[in-house]
Parts: sequence; structure tokens; C-alpha cells
Amino acid sequence: MAPWWEAEMATKPKNQRLAERHRRVLEVLAIAPNGRDVNALLSLGFKLETMADLVRSELATVRIEIVENRDSKIEVALVQITDAGWRSLEGLTSRRRSPRPPEDR
Repeated sequence: MAPWWEAEMATKPKNQRLAERHRRVLEVLAIAPNGRDVNALLSLGFKLETMADLVRSELATVRIEIVENRDSKIEVALVQITDAGWRSLEGLTSRRRSPRPPEDR
């Protein structure tokens, strides 16, 4: 079985506008520089299909980290916003301060 982020998109965008459910996930990811655990996003009420949509459209990425605890290891899937995701948010936040940290110059 393929991982959830490789699944077909649940919805195909009708235009380039970002759906409200996608924007909300991106805003949560924007304040987590190292990404957010998939389970944490699920506990906030976001759906796997929404996260998969963002990954498939390259607005977010998923990386697997191994967390070791005494005598056990678990794999944690972290979802992180991409540069394209930042650009999508910046287009929507022109009237308010962007959540993106300033770039070093």
C-alpha cells in the first residue's frame, strides 16, 4: 500500500486559488519551522486528504524521522511547508503581516 502522501489527490483544483482548508493547514505549518507531526495535525481536526493534497501540489513536504526512546524506536511523519507554500500564503496575507520569517540579507 502506498503512503498517504502518494495517494491521488482527493480533489482537483478548479483554479489556482487556495481552498480554505488548505490555507488553514499551511498557516499552522508556517509557525512550525521544523514541520508538524501528522498526528498533531489530525488532532487539530485536519484531514489526511488535505495534507496529501498539499504534498501532491508541492505546497508541503513530508519527511520521516526516527525518534528513539530507551529501548524503542518510532517513525514520525513530519509535514513541512515548502517555498511554494510560503508564496501561496504570502499572496493571501498581503493585508496582514506575513507569517514567514524574514530572510537573512
